[in-house]
Amino acid sequence: MPKGKTVIVVMGVSGSGKTEIGKLLSKELSRPFYDGDDFHPEANIKKMSSGNPLNDEDRKDWLIQLNKLALKYRHSGAIIACSALKKNYRSILRAGMGNCMAFVYLNGSFELIKSRLEERKGHFMPIDLLRSQFDTLEPPTKEITVSIEETPEKIIKEIVKQL
Repeated sequence: MPKGKTVIVVMGVSGSGKTEIGKLLSKELSRPFYDGDDFHPEANIKKMSSGNPLNDEDRKDWLIQLNKLALKYRHSGAIIACSALKKNYRSILRAGMGNCMAFVYLNGSFELIKSRLEERKGHFMPIDLLRSQFDTLEPPTKEITVSIEETPEKIIKEIVKQL
């Protein structure tokens, strides 16, 4: 694995498996895992819980917090789960990181992810907001992309191979 890629952001829409894959990757690479959702301000969680999608302004301070977290682990490494839906969001996350950050995009169809969300319990993100996430999504072109149709074990193998 290239020495420079110390911080890996596992990205994708809600329900794509960022937390599960992030935790498994954390174990595989012996790096701490952070769920970006844990860094949302209360106002963002309330907004999403009430069925309203976040806008760029809502996300800005959250992304800056995650960038600070990434900078803190620039030399020792970390895995961060974050939707990172737009190119400019990824730019905020990458600020000051140079070549020390890699993004892993968990790619899946609307139908597959919707079916996963229907089975998920106790998450603040209502299923109705999934369409807005797909509408916002600007899939990365130069980052690691893996299909979520594989088993978590195969996904981890593929990520490690591409790193």
